[in-house]
Amino acid sequence: MYDEMLIPYDGSDEGEMGARHGIELAAELGSTVHALYVVDLPGVPRSLSLREDEEALREEYRKHGADTLAEVEALAAEHGVDCVTEMRSGSVSDKIISYAEDEEMDVIVMGSAYRGKLGNVLGGTTDKVVRSTTIPVVSKRMDADAR
Repeated sequence: MYDEMLIPYDGSDEGEMGARHGIELAAELGSTVHALYVVDLPGVPRSLSLREDEEALREEYRKHGADTLAEVEALAAEHGVDCVTEMRSGSVSDKIISYAEDEEMDVIVMGSAYRGKLGNVLGGTTDKVVRSTTIPVVSKRMDADAR
């Protein structure tokens, strides 16, 4: 059913909750997980503002991404689940969707933060992915007490 599962992970509490849920599901189903970290550099477009420390900032983000993906690999190994890792750069929701489509994922498993009453208006990455892809998305929402 879900042989290939995409788990986007950013190291946040809700991301960890989603990763755990996805890996536990993968262990039950005998699936392979694909852990994806997306580097989304803050600030204005490059053409408008070049930072002197831009390369150092990029390297810091890449290191954080590698550390974050290592966490998912370790969690997958604890559950006996095969794990493929990938790091991409750009808009987080766009990169999640393009990876899932390019690699023919069967499902995307994501955690989602508790967003309160404004969450329905403001949305988040999980909401954007759910609204923008035809690939099934399993989302595990954090409750108010877990914030």
